[in-house]
Amino acid sequence: MNKYSYVYMLASDPYGTLYVGVTSDLVRRVWEHRTAVMEGFTKRHAVTRLVWYEMHADIMEAIKREKQIKKWRRNWKVNLVQAENPGWRDLYLDFTAD
Repeated sequence: MNKYSYVYMLASDPYGTLYVGVTSDLVRRVWEHRTAVMEGFTKRHAVTRLVWYEMHADIMEAIKREKQIKKWRRNWKVNLVQAENPGWRDLYLDFTAD
């Protein structure tokens, strides 16, 4: 079975505060952000809405991509979300729907 890694972006609100991360378990990691189980940026700024993600077969490629996106200007990140999720819908709900 293939193990995928994910680069993801969270937002506090549409066009709000943004956070970029990388994980091998997207659902678990976003749940951690949403429930504020760990101290940090996303807890302090209430950044809990999964607005964008991409899957990678290689963790090193995912880390490289995360670092690349973190260096981007804010408007480039906003455009990345807008291109795939123009309504800034919380994509986490797709994973937790019954």
